[in-house]
Formats: sequence, structure tokens, C-alpha cells
Amino acid sequence: MAVTTDLAIYRTQVLPEWVDYNGHLRDAYYVLVASYAADALMEHLGIDAPYRQRTHCTLYTLELHVHYFHEVKQEDLLEVTVRIIAADSKRIHAGFDVGCARLTEPAASIELMLLHVEQGESVKPLPFPAEIARALETLQAATAGVAPAKRSSRKMELRGR
Repeated sequence: MAVTTDLAIYRTQVLPEWVDYNGHLRDAYYVLVASYAADALMEHLGIDAPYRQRTHCTLYTLELHVHYFHEVKQEDLLEVTVRIIAADSKRIHAGFDVGCARLTEPAASIELMLLHVEQGESVKPLPFPAEIARALETLQAATAGVAPAKRSSRKMELRGR
């Protein structure tokens, strides 16, 4: 696996039921892996189960983009690294690179826009509390020099000839 300076946040073995008729990871399971990586990011930032229970706050995914670069096979072990592309008082734009031990570059790159919300009778966006904001700033600084895998999010379109 390529060595990077960003944070390895989640690891998983590809499960047999995640593999399609072509012998590689189904596209939807990249999103599952990203979802588990987002959970790990929440834990890292302190948005863990006790925080969620105490504050009724969590992160919601607003948008997600996946770029597929290489096939992932059933026997592969995946390692997801995170970089904080941008953040403000309520949102996190996170980039996850999905690495695979047999590849020298990421198999996929996944970007998420996450929103800090309070859940109650209604759901409302809330600024991060100071301790979460500090953890986010620290992680953003630690991953600031890390370049995206190959692409960053863009508008999806078919271009005319």
C-alpha cells in the first residue's frame, strides 16, 4: 500500500457477499466502506456514542462522490485514509482514499460533505462545540499537505463533441 502522511482511519477485509459477478467489489460497497470510515472519523473527532447520547447531535451526510480507479477483489484488505479538505462551523468536507495492499495507488477516492445536526422533534444544523472544532482543526492541519488521490469532486456531465 502506498505510504501517505494522512490518517488511516478504517480497515476492512472485503467480504464474499460484497463481490459481484465480475469478481470485484460491487460499487455500492465502496459507499458502505466510506460510511464506516465516516463513523471512524466521528469517533476520532469525539462525536462518539456518549457525545451523541448526551447532546443528541451527530453528523448527516449531505453529499457523496465516488471516483473508482482500480478493481478491488474478494481477497483484498482495504485501508481508508482521511483528509479534511475544508471545514466551517457546521460542515466537514472530507476526502477518503481507499487503499488496497496489492496496489501502489488508491483503488478509489470518496468525498463526503457532512453536516453537524441536533436531532429532536426536528433536525437542525448546529455549530460544532469548541472541543469538536479543535479536534477538527487539528486533523485538518495534520492532513493539510496531503494531495487528493487523483481527482476531486466535479460536476458530472456528458460533454458534447
